[in-house]
Amino acid sequence: MAFIRKKQRERQLQLYSRERFSLLLLNLEEYYFEQHSANHIQHKGSQSERKIRGSLKICSKSVIFEPDAISQPIIKIPLRDCIKIGKHGENGANRHFAKTLSGEISLIFSQVYFIKEHNIVAPYKIERGTMEYVFELDVSGKVEDVVETLLQLHRASCLDKLGDQAAMITAILQSRLARTSFDKNRFQSVSEKLHMECKAEMVTPLVTNPGHVCITDTTLYFQPLNGYPKPVVQITLQDVRRVYRRRHGLMPLGLEVFCTEDDLCSDIYLKFYEPQDRDDLYFFIATYLEHHVAERTAESYMLQWQRGHLSNYQYLLHLNTLADRSCNDLSQYPVFPWVISDYCSAELDLSNPGTFRDLSKPVGALNKERLERLLTRYQEMPEPKFMYGSHYSSPGYVLFYLVRIAPEYMLCLQNGRFDHADRMFNSIAETWRNCLDGATDFKELIPEFYGEDVSFLVNSLRLDLGKKQGGQLVEDVELPPWAQSPEDFLQKSRDALESDHVSEHLHEWIDLVFGYKQKGRDAVEAHNVFHPLTYEGGVDLNSIEDPDEKVALLTQILEFGQTPKQLFVTPHPRRITPKFKSLPQTSSYNASTADSPVSPGEESFEDLTEESRTLAWSNITKLQLHEQHKIHKEAVTGIAVSGNGSSVFTTSHDSTLKMFSKESKMLQRSVSFSNMALSSCFLLPGDATVASSSWDNNIYFYSIAFGRRQDTLMGHDDAVSKICWHDNRLYSASWDSTVKVWSALPAGTTGAQRLRFELLAELEHDVGVDTMSLSAASALLVSGTREGAVNIWDLATATILHQIPCHSGTVCHTAFSPDSRHVLSTGEDGSLNVIDVQTGMLISSLTSAEPQRCFLWDGNSVLSGSQSGELLVWDLLGAKISERIRGHTGAVTCMWMNEQCSSVITGGEDRQIIFWKLQY
Repeated sequence: MAFIRKKQRERQLQLYSRERFSLLLLNLEEYYFEQHSANHIQHKGSQSERKIRGSLKICSKSVIFEPDAISQPIIKIPLRDCIKIGKHGENGANRHFAKTLSGEISLIFSQVYFIKEHNIVAPYKIERGTMEYVFELDVSGKVEDVVETLLQLHRASCLDKLGDQAAMITAILQSRLARTSFDKNRFQSVSEKLHMECKAEMVTPLVTNPGHVCITDTTLYFQPLNGYPKPVVQITLQDVRRVYRRRHGLMPLGLEVFCTEDDLCSDIYLKFYEPQDRDDLYFFIATYLEHHVAERTAESYMLQWQRGHLSNYQYLLHLNTLADRSCNDLSQYPVFPWVISDYCSAELDLSNPGTFRDLSKPVGALNKERLERLLTRYQEMPEPKFMYGSHYSSPGYVLFYLVRIAPEYMLCLQNGRFDHADRMFNSIAETWRNCLDGATDFKELIPEFYGEDVSFLVNSLRLDLGKKQGGQLVEDVELPPWAQSPEDFLQKSRDALESDHVSEHLHEWIDLVFGYKQKGRDAVEAHNVFHPLTYEGGVDLNSIEDPDEKVALLTQILEFGQTPKQLFVTPHPRRITPKFKSLPQTSSYNASTADSPVSPGEESFEDLTEESRTLAWSNITKLQLHEQHKIHKEAVTGIAVSGNGSSVFTTSHDSTLKMFSKESKMLQRSVSFSNMALSSCFLLPGDATVASSSWDNNIYFYSIAFGRRQDTLMGHDDAVSKICWHDNRLYSASWDSTVKVWSALPAGTTGAQRLRFELLAELEHDVGVDTMSLSAASALLVSGTREGAVNIWDLATATILHQIPCHSGTVCHTAFSPDSRHVLSTGEDGSLNVIDVQTGMLISSLTSAEPQRCFLWDGNSVLSGSQSGELLVWDLLGAKISERIRGHTGAVTCMWMNEQCSSVITGGEDRQIIFWKLQY
């Protein structure tokens, strides 16, 4: 998984350098400056004098000597523990410090660490007491500079205040960076054009490495100041797939670059010293990507997940990435939920809801008795209040889980020690119990629990992690009875994560961690309130003038953990699963599953018609123009086709209703009801009557058999813009700011059967309504207004469910997806917006260069008619245009598709109707 892959990449880099040394040997917030080939002279001046070959590394808070022989331990001498730095045996005027001109440097100190003896990862050995080590540099001419540097760094380490220490070390670092620049000889090509260069740090877990960033027209480079672990890191821009701005240490200074689509492990994470440098580099790469890679948003991933194109695991990966979670930053490591609550049974029953954790509650609220105690403390607490004294994700928790594969990280975090054996990650069941019952344990899981690599569960490195109180050694993690092996445990954990139960409830956990229950009153009601410093914007470090306070706050945040960036501010929609097709029980329209194309428990796409639709939409880019006919004098506004497909009825701004024969390819009827434009039409069941809406405020019903106007409904005070029919009910939208619902009853039994209309409901809007459509079973209606609002109505109660102001101009067209879970709208502003019906959330928004006047869609793909006359095929899940098909010479104004989705008819401002067919 993420961390394991990160470790593999670091091992590859270390193979390059062939060193045992790593930046993890440094303290947190320490820098590695330079190294020198040297000898460690043991027992200087005695008969047993011995030279050990290796390299001396100068760091901001320590001196590290790495012997070439792996049998010898790495030596780490903290500068704060140094008593004297200078030439061996020199008696200078300053009895504490001296400069030297020889090739030997003497360090007298009170404490030293021995690390990785025989290259074994183990707790550091510490030796205390006054002692002297002598190091002989290969290049004696560098001794004076090295000693001067050590004396300067020693002064910084001995300052009383942490803030002063940090300020002095930062000044030393910036001085070194200012004296160097990126080596342009490292460019891959002499033809590369430099865009920008600046100072930055490369971030890996627990450590940062300063250097220079350089970007050209083809490549991103990072050159470490110390040349470690390799002289230069380079990424070809052509390989980049994603780039994200990050918070680092609560500041907007981070940038993470990925060359993969679905991996949490990035190719480089950079921390800049100035936000402007970060932003400039981001926009340069983002502009490059605009021409090569489609931008991904939380909403676009949500749509893919809802419609089953992303697994729960993949969706959580993407949300973590978008919410600033990174495997390079252990204080913001990706967070995943506990989903299983049964770690005692011999068999794991994923069909039993009791097997699962309640995803609507944070871990701290799962135990009612513990929650009551926490709430009592919360009520008595002065502002700022918080319910939980620890976070659900922190560097300590991440390494608690990963100590068996990342022991050096744990040693780095805990000053060279492992945790007490009884507090280690010993058992899955025990860890879960502690999360339920512990007074301060509220941790969630990490992605590795749902991955495929079992190494974090197995002590394959044979680490000595200590003995528990009962005398047992800490070895492999104890698995639940239902897991036959570590592989079986991970497989069953993945099965649980992807189960129907979790799929139906995962949105509740997303609301807590990434969504609207993360902050504010909703967080309080959900018992989801953590320390204010963990939230984005919880503290402004720039406003803190006291350097000690700033360092303390930053250290507290980095160790305590951070809450993910908030991605959603409204309830997250639930996933569409075969088992759960009906909408949630939140209003009267949810009481029936009639809006679903299948009944509960049935599988969709079973009949041949559905299979043909699926096949047709998968080949919609192969739509070809079959024939075209100019039958109107002005723009075509509506198309209706008889059940047998032989007759096509069209309306137009030229005020006529026309009947065209597909077989004879001739115009058979032309009817005018007034001198005003007609706006839409449909055929009533039985194909005997065609209805047309008019700008003269009326709706006309024309008898095909008798060839005359049959009825006129004068139901509006302004132009009628759209009409629909379902189950003897007429729905009419008008510029008079209403949508009206009418019941249609027979008014007679002889001759051309007339209809009697009764007004059932009037859906009032603030402005004129330009378009509307019905859900599959007409339980819901969506309308679009002149001012850009999309409104979703519950027809059973004639009440509005959601009003979404998602367009900047007139809404051109709206339609439900076949399963009635989403609404798509297009507008004069050129945008295509997907809205979740359950929550009213705008979950996807694509932009085109021109308005899309009308469209057809299957929930995943869209066939739209553009202002220029082209047909555009959109891949909503991929957020891109898949195909452009030339057709009309003016705007496409209306579209019709047959039930099998194999034939399309379009009408346009060029007065033509065009017949299209799919060519498989």
